[in-house]
Amino acid sequence: MLRKSSGPPPRKARPPRLPQRKSAPFGAGRPIRTALLWLILVLGVILFVQIYGEIKAKTHEIPYSEFLSQVDTGNIKAVTIVDREVVGELKQSALTHEEGRPASYVFFKVYLPAEDKDLGRAILAKSPDTTVNSKPPGMNWWSLALSYLPFVALLVLWMFMIRQIQSGGANAMKFGKSRPKVVMENSPKVTFKDVAGADEAKQELEEIIEFLRDPKKFQRLGGRIPKGALLLGPPGTGKTLLAKAVAGEAGVPFFSLSGSDFVEMFVGVGASRVRDLFDQGKRNAPCIIFIDEIDAVGRHRGAGLGGGHDEREQTLNQLLVEMDGFESNEGVILIAATNRPDVLDPALLRPGRFDRQIVVDVPDVRGREGILRVHTRNIPVGEDVNLNTIARGTPGMVGADLANLVNEAALLAARRNHKRVSAPDFEDAKDKVMMGTERRSLVISDEEKKSTSYHEAGHALMAWLQPGSDKVHKVTIIPRGRALGLTAYLPQDERHSFSREYWLRVLTHLMGGRAAEQIVLSQLTTGASDDIRRATNIARRMVCEWGMSERLGPLTFGTKEEFVFLGREISQHRDYSEKTAIMIDEEVRSLVDGAYNHARQLLMDNLDKLHVLAMALLEREMLDGEEVEKVLRGEKLDPLPRPQRPSDGQDQSGAAQPAEERPARESHAPRIKPSESPGIA
Repeated sequence: MLRKSSGPPPRKARPPRLPQRKSAPFGAGRPIRTALLWLILVLGVILFVQIYGEIKAKTHEIPYSEFLSQVDTGNIKAVTIVDREVVGELKQSALTHEEGRPASYVFFKVYLPAEDKDLGRAILAKSPDTTVNSKPPGMNWWSLALSYLPFVALLVLWMFMIRQIQSGGANAMKFGKSRPKVVMENSPKVTFKDVAGADEAKQELEEIIEFLRDPKKFQRLGGRIPKGALLLGPPGTGKTLLAKAVAGEAGVPFFSLSGSDFVEMFVGVGASRVRDLFDQGKRNAPCIIFIDEIDAVGRHRGAGLGGGHDEREQTLNQLLVEMDGFESNEGVILIAATNRPDVLDPALLRPGRFDRQIVVDVPDVRGREGILRVHTRNIPVGEDVNLNTIARGTPGMVGADLANLVNEAALLAARRNHKRVSAPDFEDAKDKVMMGTERRSLVISDEEKKSTSYHEAGHALMAWLQPGSDKVHKVTIIPRGRALGLTAYLPQDERHSFSREYWLRVLTHLMGGRAAEQIVLSQLTTGASDDIRRATNIARRMVCEWGMSERLGPLTFGTKEEFVFLGREISQHRDYSEKTAIMIDEEVRSLVDGAYNHARQLLMDNLDKLHVLAMALLEREMLDGEEVEKVLRGEKLDPLPRPQRPSDGQDQSGAAQPAEERPARESHAPRIKPSESPGIA
């Protein structure tokens, strides 16, 4: 007895109908043939102009009376008579008037007033050696070809331009066709083993892949396949890398496009490409479609300067319909990536279109260690390298930063002729990435060097005197990047929430450099410009965003927008009165002034430590955290000079690069969350 199956018959596996790769079009990859065709075309046009112009210039139309006089004198060499038209050649050139000027001619053309059948005999009577033809010897194919040559040349030129457009990848007749990159099975693959620091995101995407491979496992409990997944996160966190890993792991057709690929100069092209893309997906279902930087087409509708019928809005409307419209797209999963989720249209983010929003955030210390292990797999690393130590010393760095750090360390090791990348190579590479390239060739006066040393000593002393502050990682008065001096801090632990006391300590750190200059040198310089800017920004956020003002209380002032963006707004809003604005300014000033006075008081109470630390900086130019601790505790440093290594600003021969324009002492903090954390001062 046959037993009826409880479900639909299993779907037979069939190879995906991927778009066939067409042969190279005319002109594509054939530079010699293309150049030859251009040469032949140009020579043909030149030849046509010369021949046509020459024939037109040689043949003169003369009056009938002048023709009769030439017949009477016997100066006719040959004529061809066709009805009333006579074309011929003279034995000797004659003069005629053309546009009021005399001109000589040999070839002539004349029209008879009436048909004369005896004209040939009359000419032979005057000149027996004249060749007379009463009708043409045959069709003048040369004249016929010359008359059609301009049209043929235009046709050839048009065909050539069409082929050239095709070879450039933009078929002039198929602008509405999408051209996604299709991941083939034999292409090099990126797998989830190449991704680290995003375990939760990997788990979410692995579940989607498993659903495509074995849908019955989830459908037996009534679950349905997610229609879309949106990868969110700051730049460099690995969103596109995760999509590449999905392409390598899925085992189904994977179509990849960028959001800007839908936008063209022609109206309606974007919507047409969206339709064509999803048609390809339906034909190859189950499959995955990946759109990178979807904010290029998915921004908020009905705002900005584009108006209600913006081409971008038509593309977005078509995308919304294809994702969850009247017709269902079973087996087609859309994965998109963006670092601007705040500008995306709400209709795009709702469940049913993007069922999952996967956050790919800045990695923690374990994630950074995993990322370093991935990037050092193919690099010979020395035994003295501890990746956990490097991970703890790079807070706030994302995957792209860590990849750059490993690459810089390898380049430094190669420059120094090392067989392996050692711990000093990683340390110097970290300093280069965090603080910039050393500029030892920059000439600085003793007065500026002294001012810089006291400025940086003031920053470092503030961190040492205040309990709970981030530890000093390195202090230097060697110019790096655009800064004349730098003080780098490293947090002791991973922080995700910051207290009011923490930010007050940060403000004191930032004001320490300016206070030290004023106390010791009795002057104010432009070196503290970046410190003042950052302190003002932190104080304003404490008052307006974080509710840390005792006078104004736990209120938020002003609409929070990270960036002014045409997809959402043209300008930022101010939702408070003028009186409140004055109070906000007063609170910001109170916080900054309070931090400056606190820093000044701490320095006055520890003036001897400030002098000792500044003198040590003048002597050694760079101190690490342990050396700063020894100096401030009154211990002596190693008297031996520091070994000189080739500067990052020198080439392999040791020649220094030319110095740039001397900047102010600016600071460039590493990417630490939140962005105003004092990584460098």
